[in-house]
Amino acid sequence: MRFRFAMLTLTLMVWLMPHGWSAPVGKRLTLSEALAAAEVAHPDLRLAEADRAAALAEQEAAASRSDLSVNVEAGLRQARPSSGPDASLSDNSIRLSARKSLYDFGRTAWYEQAARSTVDAREAGLLEARERRRIEVMARFFNVLAADMQFIADNETMAVAYVNADNARDRLKVGQISATELAELESRYQDILARRNASQARARFARAQLANAMNQPGQLVAELEDPKLAANNITLPDYGTLLPVMQEYNPRLRTQSALLEASRQRMEALRAENSPMLDAEVEAAGYSRETATRDNLRAGVVLTWPVYQGRRVSAQLAREQAQFHKLQAEADKLGMDLAEALLEVWAEIDQLQRSVRAAARKQVEYRDLALEKARGQYEVELKTNLGDAMAATMEAKLRERRTEYQLALALARIGALLGKPLDEKGRAK
Repeated sequence: MRFRFAMLTLTLMVWLMPHGWSAPVGKRLTLSEALAAAEVAHPDLRLAEADRAAALAEQEAAASRSDLSVNVEAGLRQARPSSGPDASLSDNSIRLSARKSLYDFGRTAWYEQAARSTVDAREAGLLEARERRRIEVMARFFNVLAADMQFIADNETMAVAYVNADNARDRLKVGQISATELAELESRYQDILARRNASQARARFARAQLANAMNQPGQLVAELEDPKLAANNITLPDYGTLLPVMQEYNPRLRTQSALLEASRQRMEALRAENSPMLDAEVEAAGYSRETATRDNLRAGVVLTWPVYQGRRVSAQLAREQAQFHKLQAEADKLGMDLAEALLEVWAEIDQLQRSVRAAARKQVEYRDLALEKARGQYEVELKTNLGDAMAATMEAKLRERRTEYQLALALARIGALLGKPLDEKGRAK
């Protein structure tokens, strides 16, 4: 029995060494490398970039309203004069005309401003999409690390259960335990084995999720490097200090504000549709049949005043006003939702830093001391609970690292809410 526990000790000590997936050892993927992959053209980013491209195209279209337009018109006609010979004559013509808006009483300016505001909104949306990608990659990275540690802990617990069941078989042979007690230990081993296999499957699935988040589907990384997460020690300002920062810089609020401004500017442009337009016009023409009423070259200024346009403009304006009120309501609701989200994350960080971390660290200290005690008792053959103590130590370390991962993610989320990263003193940069 001593030999079996010596082998168990050696096995568990190897398992306690930091390692990742059970694959050939290679270069470990770091968190910074994984986050760099968040900038790759992931479908979420391509969607945001497409929205920005559409907004830029709309801006070009708005600016082109006052562009010079040049048209060529050619006509092949047969005409019969009202006087003169009773025969058809060719009355062909070709015209080159150019027209440019000189002043449209604000239409183009308002449409351009609305388009620029929409571009600003899409730019902010792209920044938000990139930040979401970074947080998702970080979360998936931590999920892999936690899944690996859980697998190690379950593996150790399984090894302990296996040795206990194996020893019980020897004890049954000499009549020290009953068949019922052996069956109980074997049943416990099978349950733990199933849990260990499920942990292994979760570790593989976590890698698949990380690969997808990094836009590298199917490329499952073997080993990950556990980051130090020094930023977890920053001192966060109080909620009242962070709230105004979020209200000014949050990308979603900036997006909503820009969309609201674009809607207001479109309403002004629609109101200007009832105003006059002043255009410059130049025309050069050539005719197969010359008459006294035709000009080969003419230029002038044209004033167009839309006196009556029916309900077309008023209907468009009413629709835009409804859209404006909808955006205003959405902006108000978004502001309240984000303020609650900021408070929730701030409270989570405060709790993690002030109490959860301390409890996890104390548990690790206790388990380290208990492991040393169990190792000493095992060496003098007083007890054979070394395997259980080592498994409990791994569980405590898993709890501690999960706390650090949770804290790092919470800090990343609060940085995304603020729209600015935090420095080492917890201030928005």
